[in-house]
Amino acid sequence: MKVFLICITTACGRITPGNIGSPEDRRHLETIRMMTDASLLGAGTLREGDPEMRGTGGIIPNKRIRAVITMSGKIPVKGRRLFQMGPPPVVFTSRAQTPSLGKALGHKARVVPLPEGIHGLSVGAAILYLGRMGARTVLIEGGAMLNYVAISEGVVDEIYLTIAPKLSGEKGAASLADGPRQLGEPFLPLKLLECHTAETGEVFLRYKVGQAGKWKNKN
Repeated sequence: MKVFLICITTACGRITPGNIGSPEDRRHLETIRMMTDASLLGAGTLREGDPEMRGTGGIIPNKRIRAVITMSGKIPVKGRRLFQMGPPPVVFTSRAQTPSLGKALGHKARVVPLPEGIHGLSVGAAILYLGRMGARTVLIEGGAMLNYVAISEGVVDEIYLTIAPKLSGEKGAASLADGPRQLGEPFLPLKLLECHTAETGEVFLRYKVGQAGKWKNKN
């Protein structure tokens, strides 16, 4: 199992609001989706928009798994194309929220309970479940807390990061990974694997994550 995380930030590290990237970055995201077997999205991202996790050419592959993770069980269903187009997604939630969320979603999704980790629901457990469904590669698409938990649990092997030529400066705006403490001592090291620029002014980076596989090696 290999796990990738993809994200776009401003030059000051913010990931919100959600219209940061260019069409070039959108194509980049869709290409990486088509290279992987599953996507995992935080419920906050679903609440803020209407993601469908489409690949290149706007297609939704029938065999590609689309998954959402929510601790609270509060996810919008009405009008969300994720529950209307393509195969029903997987919705990971807490054991306490599973019965009510399963009833609310019905046939629109497969609701799966997760154990709790140190920082909320265990992303590592979600990755293992996706592996049992047949996924050999998983793409984590954020947001900030999901990214933080996945990195802190050591499940992320590589990060695809786009830096947009924009500045936010908004105090308290979400960053690539937001959590209660530092990810390393004080930093988690990254090894640069690829770097290229686009005419849009965006910089496309690919990093290997230091200490990746920590969680997977325990299970």
